[in-house]
Amino acid sequence: MRLLFLGDMVGRSGRTAVWDRLPGLIRDFALDFVIVNGENAAGGFGITEDIFLETLDAGADVVTTGNHVWDQREALVYADRQDRFLRPANYPAGTPGRGSNLYVARNGARVLVANVMGRVFMHPDLDDPFSCGEAILDACPLGEQADAVVFDFHAEATSEKLCFAHFVDGRASFVVGTHTHVPTADAQILNGGTAYLSDAGMCGDYDSSIGMDKEEPINRFLSRIPKGRFEAASGPATICGVAVEISDRTGLAEKIAPLRIGPRLIETMPPFWS
Repeated sequence: MRLLFLGDMVGRSGRTAVWDRLPGLIRDFALDFVIVNGENAAGGFGITEDIFLETLDAGADVVTTGNHVWDQREALVYADRQDRFLRPANYPAGTPGRGSNLYVARNGARVLVANVMGRVFMHPDLDDPFSCGEAILDACPLGEQADAVVFDFHAEATSEKLCFAHFVDGRASFVVGTHTHVPTADAQILNGGTAYLSDAGMCGDYDSSIGMDKEEPINRFLSRIPKGRFEAASGPATICGVAVEISDRTGLAEKIAPLRIGPRLIETMPPFWS
């Protein structure tokens, strides 16, 4: 199975780049399943239902989120009725929406996708992401109810992301980190067969401060006095993500490589799909 994960879409620049390029990527690489993190798609803060639906129309099978999931308040309403919209699974019981779900890929495979949020340097009041991940796997084990299992681990600390990946190694197909908006260089397959990347990066304008116009973040570092709001950068976007090839027999990863398309970073395509 060929799976593509695209990192956090940031603002209009990021989301339109994804919408423009994703249909061609699906066609050219015969992708079976696509996951997009969309939590910064609406002006850099949250995602509206219209943006969510247009991302699906472009070819995404699931849209994951993170700590900005409720920044657009309408998400509290549509989260319950949109089963391809995921919020962090370790939010408190009774939170609208769902944190994981089972989907059918284009090749007929059953793909379990889970969105979990880290606690280190973020939200220590959340439920334990490790016990949450354990419960998700217990309810839908790889090789039984699921042919592939993917975790979007939305977190600040790379140690927390990597320890979670080791914790589920051999029981998940792929663990990918999101949130920091900076693509990492540690794409690998762990000893048990789980593919891993600490952060997929963002789909947005990299002539920025992690997707925001540079001026206000620089001002706050220099003066500590806000002069205005953070605004999403609007220059040409670079699409960042990661491609994984998953065994149809075992559900574990066979290949992993970053994908970067755009004007700022060094472009790279998965060599095994070229």
